[in-house]
Amino acid sequence: MKKQIKAVFFDIDGTLISHKEGEVPQSTKNALEQLRKQKIKVIAATGRHMLELKQLPLNDLKFDGYVILNGQLCLDAEENVIYDEPICREGADTMLTVFERMEIPVAVVEKDRIYVNFVNDLLRKRQKEISSPVPNVDTYKGGNIYQFGIYVNEEEMREIEKELKFCRATQWNDAAYDIIAEGAGKQKGIEEVLKKYGISNEEIMAFGDGENDIDMLKFAGVGVAMGNANGRVKQYADYVTDCVEQDGIKKALQYYEVI
Repeated sequence: MKKQIKAVFFDIDGTLISHKEGEVPQSTKNALEQLRKQKIKVIAATGRHMLELKQLPLNDLKFDGYVILNGQLCLDAEENVIYDEPICREGADTMLTVFERMEIPVAVVEKDRIYVNFVNDLLRKRQKEISSPVPNVDTYKGGNIYQFGIYVNEEEMREIEKELKFCRATQWNDAAYDIIAEGAGKQKGIEEVLKKYGISNEEIMAFGDGENDIDMLKFAGVGVAMGNANGRVKQYADYVTDCVEQDGIKKALQYYEVI
């Protein structure tokens, strides 16, 4: 089932990186290197910040671009900005109110820093699960905000959603959500990257495992859900591969005869 693919977009957590093993499987590293040798662009598409990516075991991977913060900031290989969309002032203010109430942990993500209002056991647990340190506690000083991270259960999230203006929640864990601009998402960021490189969505593949990957899986010419994805994510994929630890990326690329 050969596909003419010019770029492949990869989620990071649970897609490129196995947090069970704390690394990127060797089969995945080899597959990405084969893509680049064939002049197929390899692009990260994640809810993560560049500061976080540099703390993860990704140093020996080369990316041709980055769709980060769930599409609200896009960079080229040299980390020059291709596109950015901070949350609007009114939208940010609604979440800053939640941040300042100090009832639940809230992370604020700016272009050059990440910080939280306070730390609890749930936040520590979620950060450990994604192999990342707990952000520093700090206060808002007036900068543009690209994303908020909140650490709550689904019932608490439904209550917070009632307060949101010009923002929406996207889930990446059973007790962790990202709050982004209403019209934002990985698809939006990918669209901006494709404009720069003159590539159509039919000429791309996208790999993901979380609910914040659904829009890009639907948008891509070929959307691949990892075997470790939940059932809802798999419903929107063109193909379901094996888990990250079971060479899922290599197998899907071979299935479509891309490598």
